[in-house]
Amino acid sequence: MSSSSSSSSTAPSSPDVEEGGDGGGGNGGRERTRRRSNNEIWPEPFVEALATQVAVDAARSLGRLSAAPALANLFLVCSTWRAVSRSDLLWQYLTRHIWGRARLLHDTWRDEFIFRHRTYRNFRTGNYARTTLHFDPSDAEDNDSLVCRCLALSDHHLASGFADGSVRLFHLPSRRHLSTFRPHHRDDRIGRFSRAVIGILLSDDSIVFASHDGDIHVASLHPPSPSPPTRRAHYGNLVNDGVLVDFTGCNRWWVGLYAGVPGRSFRVWNGETEDTVFVGGTLTDAESVNGWRLLADPTEFIGRIRVTSEESAVACTKMSLMVFDLRNFELILSEEFRREVVVGAVDVSNDAAVLVDIRGVASVRRVRDLGQVRGFRLRGGGAGVVGLLGCMNLGYVLMCAGGATRVWDWETGQGGHGGGSLYSFRERIGEASAFVANDRHVAAYTSDTIIHLWDFGA
Repeated sequence: MSSSSSSSSTAPSSPDVEEGGDGGGGNGGRERTRRRSNNEIWPEPFVEALATQVAVDAARSLGRLSAAPALANLFLVCSTWRAVSRSDLLWQYLTRHIWGRARLLHDTWRDEFIFRHRTYRNFRTGNYARTTLHFDPSDAEDNDSLVCRCLALSDHHLASGFADGSVRLFHLPSRRHLSTFRPHHRDDRIGRFSRAVIGILLSDDSIVFASHDGDIHVASLHPPSPSPPTRRAHYGNLVNDGVLVDFTGCNRWWVGLYAGVPGRSFRVWNGETEDTVFVGGTLTDAESVNGWRLLADPTEFIGRIRVTSEESAVACTKMSLMVFDLRNFELILSEEFRREVVVGAVDVSNDAAVLVDIRGVASVRRVRDLGQVRGFRLRGGGAGVVGLLGCMNLGYVLMCAGGATRVWDWETGQGGHGGGSLYSFRERIGEASAFVANDRHVAAYTSDTIIHLWDFGA
């Protein structure tokens, strides 16, 4: 499944292995025939269950890239066992449990598994295709309108949110700018950056985006048009709620992090009904003044909030970190007060989170208890965190600062010496103001109004 070692790691592509005698017709031949016959009478559901267990165990103990070689060895036992490799239900299960994918983008689930394996390995080896995405900036009101602090990725699209409240949508396969979504007008603006977009939820069917003033807009991506209509799902109230400093969510929930009004750090909406289901929390009470300053200067990250695959929320400011359950809003799963955190480098993937402190020490934590899984140090120590932006995916942590991007393997910890990185991107870009990654793409926005895109699945 690896592009560089397809014969050893793509189990279903392995050629049939010759079976039979030892060339002399002796006992060796009879023993091979007897073993083959015994193997061939095992029922197919049993072999399929065995293949599933072997692959999942290998992925858990040695990393996801170990699942394919383990399957290849199993399928070499005999032609009957190899026939199980044609079960699409097997590949569907393995794709979901090893690669976290429940949506089919290729012809078969076997093809999907192979693609995910190759893409994951490309992240490890630095095998990518780089391009840039462009749009016409002439429709912006002024240079301030082109400030971008927010990017989002889906399977086929990238969205960038700007200071004037607009969101530009790009089609990843064609690298084309498709649409520009614009917010509904408000007459009660407070500060020139009150409508700056600070959070985007993006799928290949719809987009939800939120701004500092608390407005949340929703739009469909179908049919695509240059200026599609948007609907305001929530009318923000700066006086009562404070400034919305970050916005995230999942299919079931929308979650906002506020600063400026004590006791109202969090607001949670039901993503299906769009009703508010929780308001409260004191996480950002100490950041009230800084929160209000975002309306005049949006360059600082006051707080960040991310949602895990287990429906918990990870929220942080510079001095504190909290994890709470989205199914029971009063239940705080973990809380920690620690050395100052670089807020712009905090991210989650599935049930893991990455944190970096001001000394340049990074750690990947289990979200449920904040126990450390992996640790590493940024080059340059504390100086390396100036302007640092970070993100993570299934197996890799990416950090961007000073135009350079570096990659660490957080799942296995292999490849770096003494916590060193796997590699750095070959290109240096300008200072990034937004940075995002998923399991195929990495994107960064720089002040020259260019979106840099790296594709590890090309």
